[in-house]
Order: sequence, then structure tokens, then C-alpha cells
Amino acid sequence: MSGIGVNIGQRPTNLRQRAVKALWTAVWLVYLSAPVSDLLHGGHPAGVRALGWLGLAVFVTWYMLLVFRAGRVDRPAPVLGSLGALAAQSALLALTLGREWLVLFVYVSIASGAALPPRLSRWTVPGACALMTAVAFAVPDGRGLLWGLLVPAALGGFAMTGVRELIRTTVALREARATVARLAANEERLRLARDLHDLLGHSLSVITLKSELAGRMLPDHPDRAARQVADIEQVSRQALVDVREAVTGYRRLRLAGELDGARVALRAAGVVPALPDPAGLGDAPEDAESALAWALREAVTNVVRHSGARRCTVDVVRRQTLDGPVLELSVEDDGTGGSSYVPGNGLRGLDERLTAVGGTLDAGPVRHGFRLTARVPVETAAEPGREGGAA
Repeated sequence: MSGIGVNIGQRPTNLRQRAVKALWTAVWLVYLSAPVSDLLHGGHPAGVRALGWLGLAVFVTWYMLLVFRAGRVDRPAPVLGSLGALAAQSALLALTLGREWLVLFVYVSIASGAALPPRLSRWTVPGACALMTAVAFAVPDGRGLLWGLLVPAALGGFAMTGVRELIRTTVALREARATVARLAANEERLRLARDLHDLLGHSLSVITLKSELAGRMLPDHPDRAARQVADIEQVSRQALVDVREAVTGYRRLRLAGELDGARVALRAAGVVPALPDPAGLGDAPEDAESALAWALREAVTNVVRHSGARRCTVDVVRRQTLDGPVLELSVEDDGTGGSSYVPGNGLRGLDERLTAVGGTLDAGPVRHGFRLTARVPVETAAEPGREGGAA
């Protein structure tokens, strides 16, 4: 007998939805046919009938407001007061007009379940039933209708308590789903920003260096400048491919490919590279290897941009630690970039990548330069080029 059932868990937001909910609530008022019939054919004096119609109209309006605004009142005290007034009005009408008005207590019980939290409605619903029982014994022939009204009153009240909890759970689920969607969107934006930073930072650094080299070579060595320009075109095309893959979420770096790219970038910057043989790296889980490849790219980009180094050493080893085997990448240069070291967006994004695969990142100045060390766990990895000791 309640007005819940249209868009469960969602409050009406426009006139049409309010009208539908009001209509759905009003449908259950058909069970007030007994009091209406009593007013029309009960033989009451005109004054009594007028007061009866007025009392019924006030009751219905109050009931509709309670049920229609179920769950919107933060404090239960006003609802308890309204329910008390409804119960008193029901008792007064039943005692003065006859047993047909006992049905009003069914609506009081249902309004209790709809408008109050379960901790209160578990007491108010039985309370409404008890009051109806007491009034039924005081009304002539009231006991004849009592058993036919007690079951609907109790079941309807407790059913509305369950519906109220269903609505609360549905609202919580909708809010949780919206939160998950926002978090997923934020994570995707973070991934895209991180990928673009790492991709374009590396590629643009190489392009800038080769452009400077081509400019210096152009007057006296046009053939060598042409080779640099050809390299710029190749790096630019690869950067476009990388950006497209990053945008679509399919970007997967490989250590072997990044080692080749690091060699080109370091030589273009005038840095002597000391790199391991890509063929001896062994196998590692795809996510772990991709995270190390991103670490290598970020580290080499920083060496090219900020270090002023003359030599850069890259090493990849497998170590056995207390937590299991890890694949460790270290990039060390002999430049001066570590003297003013402040972690930037690139290193923060790299730390997030490694954390996502259970890895760790250590970066900071050393005695003669700067060192970055990235580790990722590997459960089953082939032996790499050389075996390291326990970390």
C-alpha cells in the first residue's frame, strides 16, 4: 500500500516523475472504500459526515506526504510526531464513527515502515497493531474485523521496512558505481598523461639533439646532416605510432627495443653508452618487462636532458631476494644532474608504474653522478646475461 516501485532508489526529478509516484501511492488508497462507504451509507448525521470527510481528507493528505517523502527526513522526531498524530486521528475516527475506520491503522503501520529507519519501525509497526487491537475491542463489533486487519498491518509495515532498506542499498550501489566510473576515468587520464609524458619527452629530446647536430653539420658535412635529418624523420614517425598506441591503450615497451633506442639517444647527446646485450636479458612477465622498459626510457631521457654526463652505464641483472627473484635495472651516469635533484613528474609516474606491478624505484645522486634503480618481481624468468647476488 505504499508509493515505492517507480525508479527504486531515485527521487523524482521532474513533474512527470512526481505525478507517476503520486499516482502509484494513491492507487493503494482504494482500501479506504470501507470508510467512504460508511460516510455515504452509514446513516450518520450531516454534521458528523462533514467532520468525517474532513478527517479522512486530512488523514490521506498527511499519509501521502509521509510516504511520498520517505527517506528524505534526516531527523526521525518530526516523522514520529506525524505518525503519532495519524494514530490518534485513526483512533478518534474509529471510536466515533465505527469499526469500518479501523482500516486507517493499516496505513499508519505502512507509513511507519516507509518513513522510519528499521531501528524505529520495528517498534512502531507493532505499536500501531497493538493500538488497533485496543481500539477494536472498544468499538462495537470491532473484534470481527480485527483479525482481517492485523495481518495486513503487520505484514505491510514490515514489508515497507524491507523496501526502505532496498531503496537505501540501491542508492548506495548507484553512488558506488558512479564512484568506480569516476575512478576509472581518472586512472585512464593518469595513464594517458603518464604515457604521453614518457613517450614525447624521450622522442622530442632525441629530435632536438639530432636537429642541433644537423644544424652544426650542415655547412661542411651535408651528407652527415642528411643522415641526421633521416634519423629525425624516423624518430618522428615512431613517436606518432607510439602516441596512437598509448591513446588506444595498447602501448607495450620491450627492454630490447628500448636498449637500442637508448644507445641512439645517448650517442646523439655525446654520451658514451655502456649497455648490456639485449639477447642475454632472458624472459620476464610482460607487465614487469614493460615497466622496466619505461624506467629505462625515463632514465635515459633524464641523462640526455639534464645530466651533462660523458658516460652512462645500463645494467640488467636477476637477483634473488628474501621476497623472491627480481629483475633489476640500473642506470648510472657520471654527470652533475644529481647535485640539484628534485623528483619530477616523470619519476613520480615511473614510481606509479612500478608499484602497479609490485616493483620498487630508487633514484638519487651518487658520488660521481646519478643512479636510478628499478626492480620488478619475476616468478619464472630465464637467466639473464649475468647473475647478481642477493639484494
